[in-house]
Amino acid sequence: QVQLVESGGGLVQAGGSLRLSCAASGRTFSGYIMAWFRQAPGKEREFVAGVVWSGSSTFYADSVKGRFTISRDNAKNTLYLQMNSLKPEDTAVYFCAARYYDGSYYRSNEYPYWGQGTQVTVSS
Repeated sequence: QVQLVESGGGLVQAGGSLRLSCAASGRTFSGYIMAWFRQAPGKEREFVAGVVWSGSSTFYADSVKGRFTISRDNAKNTLYLQMNSLKPEDTAVYFCAARYYDGSYYRSNEYPYWGQGTQVTVSS
């Protein structure tokens, strides 16, 4: 049973930083892509960043490029999202997700495994 557990959310002022973590368990993730999505109130869930677990490929939404960095620690089976220069529009619930990687990465409905989410609030 795959489990993804996020942590690290909170309240931060605009311009500040937060680091999210996602502890993954239940299977080996070789061949998988691990990703962060977010969902703001009244909006659809959107792709933020992804990393191929057994490779070096990373992907970012245009809105976070240059500000967010995704990484993983294979030994700890943990995914991270370092968020810098945060803006009020980054306010959302952030979810960790996983799927077998076949080249596609940004459609939320293609991910079978999800964490429960962690709230990030950026005040202006």
